[in-house]
Amino acid sequence: MAGGASTPALVTAAARAGALGFLAAGYKSAAAMRAEIDAVAEATREPFGVNVFVPGAPARDPDALARYVAELEVDASQLDTAVGTPRWDDDDWPAKVADLIARPVAIVSFSFGCPDAEVVTGLHDAGSEVWVTVTDQHEAAAAAGAGADRLVVQGPEAGAHRATFTNATFTNATFTNDNPTSGRLPELLAAARGVTSLPIVAAGGIMTAADVRAAVAAGAAAVQCGTAFLRCPESGAHPLHKAALADPRFDRTAVTRAFSGRPARGLVNEFMREHRQVPAAYPEINNATKPLRAAAAAAGDAQRMSLWAGEGFRQATSRPAGEVVGLLCGG
Repeated sequence: MAGGASTPALVTAAARAGALGFLAAGYKSAAAMRAEIDAVAEATREPFGVNVFVPGAPARDPDALARYVAELEVDASQLDTAVGTPRWDDDDWPAKVADLIARPVAIVSFSFGCPDAEVVTGLHDAGSEVWVTVTDQHEAAAAAGAGADRLVVQGPEAGAHRATFTNATFTNATFTNDNPTSGRLPELLAAARGVTSLPIVAAGGIMTAADVRAAVAAGAAAVQCGTAFLRCPESGAHPLHKAALADPRFDRTAVTRAFSGRPARGLVNEFMREHRQVPAAYPEINNATKPLRAAAAAAGDAQRMSLWAGEGFRQATSRPAGEVVGLLCGG
C-alpha cells in the first residue's frame, strides 16, 4: 500500500500476529525505504518483505498530458495551490535495487512490471525471494520465465493501482466499475495456474475468512490483503481516508486514472467524477496532482483526495492489525 498506508508499525504488528507484512517502497527514496526497513528489523525478527515499483516509459502522448495538466489548473485554484510539474522519474529504481541487494530482506516483490533477469539473479544471490504481481496469464508466464519464486495474482477487485506491466492496456474511459483487461480473481487464478506451477498469492477484494477460504479453494497458496488493514490504528492512511471508508456518502468504488495517470480503484468522489478522460501518463500525472492531493488533505477535502480502496471496503474495520489478521484466519 504505497502512499503512506503501509507503515513499519503495521508491518511489525502483522508479523507479530503471524502474517507476512510488506513495506511499500513506491514514492519513496532508497534512503527512506532503508529507514523503514531498519525500523521493522529493530522491532521484530520475523520475516517481512518490501514492494518496489518497476519504472515504465515516459508518456507517449505529451499533447494529451499537457491538456490534462491545464485542466487541473481549475482544481489547483480552488485548493489555493499550484499544479505540480508533470515530470517522469524512475522512482529511485537503481538505488533501491542496489540497496536491497547489498542489505537483503526476506522477500522483494514488484509491481508495474517484471524486473530483468539480472535483478532477479542479484536478489536471489543476496538471499531474497522474488515475487512479481501479475494481472493476467501473459504477465504470469513472463514473470515465471524471469525467475520469480512466487506470483501475486491481482484481481480487478483490488484497491489502489492495477499492477499491469504496461500502462496502455486499460481503456481510456477511466471512470468505470469494469475492467475490460481481465476477469475476476477466481478466473485469473485459474489462468495463472494454467501457465505456471509457481505458488500463487491471491490479491483483490479479500476482506474476510470466507474470502480467504475461497481463494485457497481456487488454487492460491496464500492471500494478500490491503484494504482490510486501511482503517487499523497502525495504518498510515490519512484520517480523512479512514473516515471515508465508513462514510455513507462514499458508497462505491471505481477505477480511474485521474490522480496518477495509471488505473487505480478508489472511493468515488468529485475529482473522479470531474476527470473522466485521462491519458496514460504515469508518473507524470501523479507528480502533477501531488500538490493538489496534499492541499485537499490539509483542507479536510476528501472529495479531491485519492481514496484508494478495494470493492470490499465497507468490511474494513478499525481494529488493531493483529486482530484483523486473526479475523482473516477465521479466529
